[in-house]
Amino acid sequence: MATPPGARGTAQSAPTHPHPATAGHPTVLTGATVVLPTGTVDNGQVAIDGTRITTTAAENAQVIDVTGHYVIPGFIDIHNHGGGGASFTSGSVEDILKGIHTHRLHGTTTLVASTVTGDMDFLTQRAGLLSELAEQGEIAGIHFEGPFISPCRKGAHSEALLRDPDPAEVRKLIDAARGRATMVTLATELPGGTDSVRLLAEHGVIAAIGHTDATYEQTVEAIDAGATVATHLFNAMPPLGHRSPGPIAALLEDDRITVELINDGTHLHPAALQLAFHRAGADRVAFITDAMDAAGFGDGRYWLGPLEVEVADGVARLLADGTIAGSTLTLDRAFKRAVTVDGLSVEDAVTALSATPARLLGMDDRIGSLEPGKDADLVLLDADYELKGVMRRGEWVVGPQLR
Repeated sequence: MATPPGARGTAQSAPTHPHPATAGHPTVLTGATVVLPTGTVDNGQVAIDGTRITTTAAENAQVIDVTGHYVIPGFIDIHNHGGGGASFTSGSVEDILKGIHTHRLHGTTTLVASTVTGDMDFLTQRAGLLSELAEQGEIAGIHFEGPFISPCRKGAHSEALLRDPDPAEVRKLIDAARGRATMVTLATELPGGTDSVRLLAEHGVIAAIGHTDATYEQTVEAIDAGATVATHLFNAMPPLGHRSPGPIAALLEDDRITVELINDGTHLHPAALQLAFHRAGADRVAFITDAMDAAGFGDGRYWLGPLEVEVADGVARLLADGTIAGSTLTLDRAFKRAVTVDGLSVEDAVTALSATPARLLGMDDRIGSLEPGKDADLVLLDADYELKGVMRRGEWVVGPQLR
């Protein structure tokens, strides 16, 4: 598949960096409302030394008073196709790094890069390129969304390039990723689907059920075979029915499943989000962006794989038929909406944006919460939940904006 032409959008200004901080210099943030795994602490502090959070502040630490602000863990996005005008599926290394940085400016300190449906040779080539960035620590792994999905629920994927999930072909992608494949989305009801789930589980790769036309019973079978994630629950799957409950009921009711939710106000009605939280709980919800190139960039014409997309008023749709084509969401907006519109507690929003995805990725010993010994990945928010600072591994990506 040829590399599609570049995005044609309007760049948006990035947050400024007004607070100089020496990389690696001990720092302590004081006076904050700090969200910890054990609860929220008022007038708390977070001490950082090098790349890690520490128990106590060093004597020579730079003290920054952030009274009136929240300090929360850095966001973790397990499903993201690009941003800043750049595509993780088709962009150059420079483009991909630009997309990663765009999301870091919005608080996402850990990101899994997602591809879209393409031919197998193209996808294996992309897997090799993305695996190098994973080895360098720029991304946490690779998520293959397609080509092993249902033509009935293809969403913004090219139907001509779809194929059944033959375990041998699934294995090709895993091998091409050189140990950096994190997740594969499958329509598990297709021929080879259940066997592919077992293969993924055996290799330590998350099998995600999505873009599926499965019945309730077929979904239960896939979960029993080892599937553990619902790709953007509710979207690209049959609706919940009282006689034919389909995949949604099976995915919500099973404690082995983590459900992805796109909280942008377009993909989900607030009542659907509340249903997911009430049934699954924050410990089983991972907020994602499913972002495409336009995230953090602007309206305009873009490409998602081989399909042309038009973004208008921040909503991405295929030019051909108006199908929603990913999102332009950033996780700082997802957080604010969760608290101010959906009525979630700050603690539950933090869990869904940090702790749950960290655990799902098997990285909760390093990221996902503000605890001594973990990476100094954090987000600073004001009282209105607006982003005012981002730190990643002890370095300010967005310096504290306290004026």
